[in-house]
Amino acid sequence: MALNNTYDARLVQQETAVGAGVQVLVLALLGTAIGMGPAGWLTGLAFAIATWAVLSRALHRSRPRSFGPANRVTLGRATLVGGVTALVADSFQSSPPVTLFVGLTAVALILDGVDGKVARRTGTSTALGARFDMEVDAFLILVLSVYVSMSLGPWVLLIGGMRYVFVAAARVWPWLNAPLPPSTARKTVAALQGVFLLLAASGYLPHTGTFAVAAIALGALVWSFGRDVAWLWRMSRVGEVRAEGELRELVAS
Repeated sequence: MALNNTYDARLVQQETAVGAGVQVLVLALLGTAIGMGPAGWLTGLAFAIATWAVLSRALHRSRPRSFGPANRVTLGRATLVGGVTALVADSFQSSPPVTLFVGLTAVALILDGVDGKVARRTGTSTALGARFDMEVDAFLILVLSVYVSMSLGPWVLLIGGMRYVFVAAARVWPWLNAPLPPSTARKTVAALQGVFLLLAASGYLPHTGTFAVAAIALGALVWSFGRDVAWLWRMSRVGEVRAEGELRELVAS
């Protein structure tokens, strides 16, 4: 049994290594196509190394029997996000080709709806897979917000940074870590962030339209986070009142 576990672990690590290799290949293709500069190369390589290291550590902790088809889709999407990240880093020196930038981002967004379906159909849904998917989504939104902020201003960074601010706040206020009930509205707002930011980044809209799209995205995100935080706060107060009541009953008895 121990040998089988070791063998499975090696197979899983090989898949993450292949993912890192594909990321380097994507960067090489981008570099050949557009003559990507040092900033894009370094950022893309840093993304590949960080993804491999974090994912390998998470897999070592969870010890799955296999990497799974859904995680392969998410890893492929992460590779595309790495390419988008490299293009955005390179854009500080020269603007990336719009068609290439929009194409990579659009495919990464479309695949966001694939990995979950694959996981459910194959019965391979895991907490690690869901977290991996969420982190790739969040980082793509952050990268797109950085790109759009260069034309609209730093306020757009709130779109990409809000989720990370929420995670940081949860370390200070643990009640923010409580599970949230399923919400179609939350999922819709999250899915639209990438679409709106891609529209804003594409350059296809006039400046007024670009500003409006980004503002709508931010407004929807603030509403969604605000609603969830308010619900978590109410639940934490209910829990405190309930705990106080149980304590009084225990003391009285």
